[in-house]
Amino acid sequence: MTPRAPRSESRPIHNRLAVLRAERSLSRQELADAVEVNVQTIGYLERGDYNPSLDLALRLGEYFGLPVEAIFSREPFRPLSEQLYTPTPDSR
Repeated sequence: MTPRAPRSESRPIHNRLAVLRAERSLSRQELADAVEVNVQTIGYLERGDYNPSLDLALRLGEYFGLPVEAIFSREPFRPLSEQLYTPTPDSR
């Protein structure tokens, strides 16, 4: 008998919802209204207390105009500053 892989529910899903909201000056309530969920759902998602359904993840992607994988990930996101700015040896 081969060992079973851990259940996917046990792995956290990381997200950039708070950053995306801040970029657009959106409150949790405004985002919740836009994607038709309770405001508490947005808070739960941002804290990692709740994983979105596929439908909700797609609605959030459509709302922000981003692919789902730009919003949600199984791995922690690197800070945007690291992705956008890589210092050269001369700039240190």
